[in-house]
Amino acid sequence: MTAPVSTRSSADLIRAEEPVLAHNYHPLPVVVARAEGTWVEDVEGRRYLDMLAGYSALNFGHRHPALIEAAHQQLDRLTLTSRAFHNDRLAEFAERLAALTGLDMVLPMNTGAEAVESGIKVARKWAYEVKGVPADRATIVVAAENFHGRTTTIVSFSTDETARAGFGPFTPGFRIVPYNDLAALEEAVDETTAAVLLEPIQGEAGVVIPDEGYLAGVRELTRRKGCLFIADEIQSGLGRTGRTLAVEHEGVVPDVLLLGKALGGGIVPVSAVVARRDVLGVLRPGEHGSTFGGNPLAAAVGTAVVEILETGEFQRRAAELGVLLRDGLADLVGKGVVGFRARGLWAGVDIDPAIGTGREVSKLLMHEGVLVKDTHGSTIRLAPPLTITAEELGSALGVLEKVLRR
Repeated sequence: MTAPVSTRSSADLIRAEEPVLAHNYHPLPVVVARAEGTWVEDVEGRRYLDMLAGYSALNFGHRHPALIEAAHQQLDRLTLTSRAFHNDRLAEFAERLAALTGLDMVLPMNTGAEAVESGIKVARKWAYEVKGVPADRATIVVAAENFHGRTTTIVSFSTDETARAGFGPFTPGFRIVPYNDLAALEEAVDETTAAVLLEPIQGEAGVVIPDEGYLAGVRELTRRKGCLFIADEIQSGLGRTGRTLAVEHEGVVPDVLLLGKALGGGIVPVSAVVARRDVLGVLRPGEHGSTFGGNPLAAAVGTAVVEILETGEFQRRAAELGVLLRDGLADLVGKGVVGFRARGLWAGVDIDPAIGTGREVSKLLMHEGVLVKDTHGSTIRLAPPLTITAEELGSALGVLEKVLRR
């Protein structure tokens, strides 16, 4: 990284945002100007170790050379056609993504929320055309404490009142059951159920990992009851947990897979619904679309991401370094950490409330050169780029220990 690019200070830029930006975020007071690999630099030239990775959008680090090269090459050729025409990059992207996930067909979109919305629409149409659910009667079963996005339909089945308050009336057709509770799920699924929509690991809730056998039980139940299993792997997928997909830890293949974040390599928004042919096959021309979905630039970057994952290198790194992360956090239990949940390079860490809130601890870490983000209460999330080294990971854990000891 080189010298800062802005002539305005961090404080000036933060103040400048206040009157002109909607206040829908509460970011930490750091203004990033440059980044490379696992490190970011603010406008004053201070360096920070990124332990959040854009909520998994930066699984392969900032400005991964292969991804930047793919974007540069495509920028010089073609960026957008809309889906009114074919483009020469989309077929390979869809072929390789389907092969990577073990499914048949791809519906390319842009953001994670778009992928979730698209998955909901496809599940409902499948329920009417294939399962035979009466018109407008389809239901989808979801889990409490979920996070699938911020659109009106998605917050309709959120249990987070901050996400819901003031945004009604809400979209009907959803049933909420406790996460990690197969008995409750069994009771909620009936002849109107189009799908069960779950995160294999709940990210926003604090990296909540279900009991061993839960995902396999969901897969068995949905097959037996004749409904779809939709796995939202937008945060958990594409190497984060030490496997390509988090469902692979239980050998599960869902009917529908929702991907996003890391699929765009931290360069462009890319998301996708990947599913069996008989599921995505219910869509016909004109019934769903996106002007930017599957654009050549997104397809080029997405193909490069898939190519990286095909080697298995990053899945192995996440699994191996995940052991160091888990062991390091275990050493902090009773020393300011009251509990944690970790899989691969992803952890939710519960800080002793006597020490401070998650935000307060995040700010202390920021001042020590480590960037994380809080979630509910005194929980912080750790999700570094999968390019992080053992030394960098150890350094970050050392800074956390120092902050907690203080």
